[in-house]
Amino acid sequence: MKVVDITRTETWVPYRKKLCDNCTSLCCTLPVEVRNSDLLRMGLIDAFELADAPKAIAKRLSKAGIIAHVNLKTAIYTLAQHSSGACLYLDRNTRGCTIYDRRPETCRNHPTIGPRPGFCAHVTR
Repeated sequence: MKVVDITRTETWVPYRKKLCDNCTSLCCTLPVEVRNSDLLRMGLIDAFELADAPKAIAKRLSKAGIIAHVNLKTAIYTLAQHSSGACLYLDRNTRGCTIYDRRPETCRNHPTIGPRPGFCAHVTR
Protein backbone atom coordinates (compact mmCIF):
# COMPACT_ATOMS: atom_id res chain seq x y z
CA MET A 1 0.00 0.00 0.00
CA LYS A 2 1.34 3.41 -0.97
CA VAL A 3 1.74 5.89 1.89
CA VAL A 4 0.70 9.46 1.15
CA ASP A 5 2.19 12.33 3.10
CA ILE A 6 0.42 15.66 2.57
CA THR A 7 3.71 17.51 3.16
CA ARG A 8 5.67 15.44 0.61
CA THR A 9 4.16 16.07 -2.83
CA GLU A 10 6.29 13.30 -4.38
CA THR A 11 3.99 10.82 -2.58
CA TRP A 12 0.87 12.28 -4.22
CA VAL A 13 -0.92 10.39 -7.00
CA PRO A 14 -1.87 11.64 -10.47
CA TYR A 15 -5.39 13.06 -10.38
CA ARG A 16 -8.10 11.36 -12.42
CA LYS A 17 -11.88 11.69 -12.58
CA LYS A 18 -13.84 9.96 -9.82
CA LEU A 19 -10.76 9.87 -7.54
CA CYS A 20 -12.60 12.03 -4.99
CA ASP A 21 -15.51 9.57 -4.77
CA ASN A 22 -13.78 7.44 -2.12
CA CYS A 23 -11.23 9.87 -0.67
CA THR A 24 -10.64 10.92 2.94
CA SER A 25 -10.28 14.60 1.94
CA LEU A 26 -6.66 14.96 2.94
CA CYS A 27 -6.47 17.99 0.61
CA CYS A 28 -8.83 19.72 3.03
CA THR A 29 -5.95 19.99 5.50
CA LEU A 30 -3.99 22.27 3.15
CA PRO A 31 -4.17 26.02 3.85
CA VAL A 32 -6.97 27.65 1.85
CA GLU A 33 -6.39 31.12 0.43
CA VAL A 34 -9.48 33.15 -0.40
CA ARG A 35 -10.27 36.52 -1.93
CA ASN A 36 -13.21 38.87 -1.40
CA SER A 37 -15.12 37.17 -4.23
CA ASP A 38 -14.82 33.86 -2.36
CA LEU A 39 -15.91 35.43 0.92
CA LEU A 40 -18.93 36.89 -0.86
CA ARG A 41 -19.88 33.53 -2.42
CA MET A 42 -19.37 31.81 0.94
CA GLY A 43 -21.80 34.27 2.54
CA LEU A 44 -19.16 35.68 4.90
CA ILE A 45 -19.35 39.24 3.58
CA ASP A 46 -22.07 41.21 1.83
CA ALA A 47 -21.68 42.97 -1.53
CA PHE A 48 -21.50 46.38 0.15
CA GLU A 49 -18.45 45.18 2.15
CA LEU A 50 -16.43 44.68 -1.04
CA ALA A 51 -15.42 48.34 -0.78
CA ASP A 52 -14.12 47.88 2.78
CA ALA A 53 -10.41 47.69 3.51
CA PRO A 54 -9.07 44.13 3.81
CA LYS A 55 -7.90 44.96 7.34
CA ALA A 56 -11.48 45.69 8.46
CA ILE A 57 -12.81 42.50 6.87
CA ALA A 58 -9.98 40.45 8.35
CA LYS A 59 -10.53 41.91 11.81
CA ARG A 60 -14.19 40.90 11.83
CA LEU A 61 -13.61 37.44 10.36
CA SER A 62 -10.59 36.78 12.60
CA LYS A 63 -12.67 37.61 15.64
CA ALA A 64 -15.27 35.10 14.39
CA GLY A 65 -12.53 32.45 14.01
CA ILE A 66 -12.87 32.21 10.23
CA ILE A 67 -9.68 33.92 9.05
CA ALA A 68 -6.22 33.01 10.35
CA HIS A 69 -4.17 35.46 8.30
CA VAL A 70 -4.46 38.23 5.71
CA ASN A 71 -1.94 39.68 3.29
CA LEU A 72 -2.98 43.33 3.25
CA LYS A 73 -1.07 44.08 0.03
CA THR A 74 -2.84 41.41 -2.01
CA ALA A 75 -6.10 41.14 -0.01
CA ILE A 76 -5.66 37.38 0.17
CA TYR A 77 -6.97 35.78 3.33
CA THR A 78 -6.09 32.35 4.73
CA LEU A 79 -8.98 30.46 6.28
CA ALA A 80 -8.58 29.23 9.83
CA GLN A 81 -8.38 25.49 10.43
CA HIS A 82 -9.58 23.21 13.21
CA SER A 83 -6.93 22.10 15.72
CA SER A 84 -6.73 18.87 13.70
CA GLY A 85 -5.59 20.92 10.70
CA ALA A 86 -8.81 20.29 8.78
CA CYS A 87 -10.74 23.04 7.04
CA LEU A 88 -13.47 24.70 9.09
CA TYR A 89 -15.97 23.61 6.46
CA LEU A 90 -15.05 19.93 6.37
CA ASP A 91 -17.65 17.73 8.07
CA ARG A 92 -15.75 15.62 10.60
CA ASN A 93 -18.01 12.59 10.14
CA THR A 94 -18.67 12.44 6.41
CA ARG A 95 -15.39 14.16 5.37
CA GLY A 96 -17.48 16.14 2.88
CA CYS A 97 -17.47 19.89 2.33
CA THR A 98 -20.35 21.60 4.11
CA ILE A 99 -20.26 24.54 1.67
CA TYR A 100 -19.48 22.60 -1.51
CA ASP A 101 -21.67 24.73 -3.81
CA ARG A 102 -20.19 27.91 -2.31
CA ARG A 103 -16.58 26.69 -1.86
CA PRO A 104 -13.62 28.99 -2.63
CA GLU A 105 -11.87 29.08 -6.02
CA THR A 106 -8.80 27.41 -4.47
CA CYS A 107 -10.93 24.36 -3.69
CA ARG A 108 -12.84 24.50 -6.98
CA ASN A 109 -9.56 24.42 -8.91
CA HIS A 110 -7.79 21.75 -6.86
CA PRO A 111 -5.76 19.85 -8.01
CA THR A 112 -5.14 21.82 -11.22
CA ILE A 113 -3.49 24.45 -9.03
CA GLY A 114 -1.64 24.04 -5.77
CA PRO A 115 1.61 22.58 -4.51
CA ARG A 116 1.79 19.93 -7.28
CA PRO A 117 -0.63 20.67 -10.14
CA GLY A 118 -2.31 17.57 -11.55
CA PHE A 119 -1.60 15.48 -8.44
CA CYS A 120 -3.45 15.00 -5.17
CA ALA A 121 -2.85 13.52 -1.74
CA HIS A 122 -5.47 10.83 -2.28
CA VAL A 123 -6.12 8.39 0.54
CA THR A 124 -8.95 5.86 0.25
CA ARG A 125 -11.58 5.61 3.00
